[in-house]
Amino acid sequence: MIRARGGDRDAFSELAARSVGRLTAVARMILRDEYAAQEAVQEAFIEAWRSLPGLREPERFEAWMRRLLVRACFKGLRRGKRVEAVEIHLTPADEPAIVGREGQIDLHDELERGLARIPAEQRVAVVLVYYLDLPVADAAQAMGVPVGTAKSRLNRATQALRAVLDADERRPSGLGVQVR
Repeated sequence: MIRARGGDRDAFSELAARSVGRLTAVARMILRDEYAAQEAVQEAFIEAWRSLPGLREPERFEAWMRRLLVRACFKGLRRGKRVEAVEIHLTPADEPAIVGREGQIDLHDELERGLARIPAEQRVAVVLVYYLDLPVADAAQAMGVPVGTAKSRLNRATQALRAVLDADERRPSGLGVQVR
């Protein structure tokens, strides 16, 4: 860390290499787009390189990088580079329910769709608290908001996800499309 703060690019590259995978996964979950996620991570690392000499608490490098990443993600969302995907389910209505590993994949897909349908501020709160397992206070710091705001976003996100998943459960499983 000391060498990186002194301007050593190789030392900074080592620091970045340790966290790039985790940060990219977080950005992907927040932005819902691979290209935008990579761009946000790159933007966060550029800002980190520029601001590293002024980092007061080097032991909090990871938390600082998360905060820079969240800012970069919000900036990416404001730019509007996100592309919406349209899903069409062609599962026959009489198909048996999936169990086992496939059921886990099904649940993962449901959660992914649910996350895609909630506002970005709520999605960030969910990713930071439930995916990264951060305490709400640390998530609030990463988002740059008071703890009460973070709790509120998390609560609204949980309610919205519940509503989305419940609505998906009630939706007919097939479209009645026949393929000949």
